[in-house]
Amino acid sequence: MFHATGRAAAPATDPCSRCDLLLGLEGVRVEHVDRGARVMTVTVSSADGSAGCPSCGVVAVGHGRRKRMLNDAPGTVRVRILWRQRVWRCPDPDCARGVFIEQLPGLVAPRGSITVRAIDWAIGQLRREHGTIAGLARQLGTSWKTLWRAIRPELERLAADESRFDGVTSLGVDEHVWHHVDRRRRGPRELTGMVDLTRDEHGRVRARLLDLVPGRSGKAYSGWLVERGDAFRRGVRVAALDPFAGYKTAIDARLDDATAVLDAFHVVKLGTQVVDEVRRRVQQATLGHRGRKGDPLYGIQTILRAGAEHLTDKQLARLAAAIEADPAHEEVFIAWQCAQDLRAAYRAGNLAEGRAIAERLADSLHTSPIPEVARLGRTLRRWRAAFLAYFTTNRSSNGGTEAINGIIELHRRLARGFRNRDNYRLRMLLIGGGLFA
Repeated sequence: MFHATGRAAAPATDPCSRCDLLLGLEGVRVEHVDRGARVMTVTVSSADGSAGCPSCGVVAVGHGRRKRMLNDAPGTVRVRILWRQRVWRCPDPDCARGVFIEQLPGLVAPRGSITVRAIDWAIGQLRREHGTIAGLARQLGTSWKTLWRAIRPELERLAADESRFDGVTSLGVDEHVWHHVDRRRRGPRELTGMVDLTRDEHGRVRARLLDLVPGRSGKAYSGWLVERGDAFRRGVRVAALDPFAGYKTAIDARLDDATAVLDAFHVVKLGTQVVDEVRRRVQQATLGHRGRKGDPLYGIQTILRAGAEHLTDKQLARLAAAIEADPAHEEVFIAWQCAQDLRAAYRAGNLAEGRAIAERLADSLHTSPIPEVARLGRTLRRWRAAFLAYFTTNRSSNGGTEAINGIIELHRRLARGFRNRDNYRLRMLLIGGGLFA
């Protein structure tokens, strides 16, 4: 048959074939689509064919069909898949199987009510769109428990894949609190998190949560490192951490070839805390009370916490006026200068220049007559190797670990808290990028 243009007409396309293509589910064909205002129901069935008995292998005889309603990934409305599931009968009188039902693993798990596609959709929403189980269950028209029971086996399968630990050369560690109830009910409040801080081919860090273990101790971290095996530990070259002696002990004991690096943010934070402590002590010594509105030192507390490079001329004038208001305030100014020197070491454009500043601080601060500054100096001397390692490891830090902690905090708030630590671990591994899907 030809059109007026002389070109052959396209062959007619079977409407059901078009529906099968749009449905995107292998192994079934569309029989009917019923579009309602809130729910679209798609009736499907498997293609005609034969099946062997699972027990004896004899070719089975058709025994009718049964209807099974499944929840599918939603579009503008909820989608239900009405599967006309085939029933088979084994004709062998000696076979104990009798009647059995066809299974399509690519469509739905045995005894499941949520399609494989809907499970993949839900996992993607949890991973990339900050979804919650309760919110996704509402979209699917099912319950929290039903959806989680469908998702959890897939997350457990991904978490059991040891290949997710391959290629880790830079490792971060930090702790966070995952619950605030009685420890006797839910166990330790703190969890230690291990994060992959390995740089990509462009030198960028793509932080990825590797695991969460109960407790905040060197023993918890050390035990996890032992479980990973010798090959993993030998591959780690940089181990970033906050100034916590327990984690440092685990690194020294288990990661012989790794360089421990003290996190830059926490070092600068220690300097800022010293300034606050000196300010409060001088405030009490000079005025006999805590800071109040109108007190010189109280009025510059936020200025003292900022970097000097960010201060305006007006703020610098306020700082100078407050320091000159009393000779005792000179201690506050000295402590502020020490904190600024710490910042300058990390902000130096040249790593050699930054290391020189850091070495000078580590060698001199402990001799300061100001007790808080001297304590900071002793801390830097105790952590000297890890403190200076920042400048020999191309600015390695625990920043990626803190970013992962921020994502964890977000999802714990979205979920209104967690009661089950295993569920919590799986959810955080998923949103933290620790599971390869």
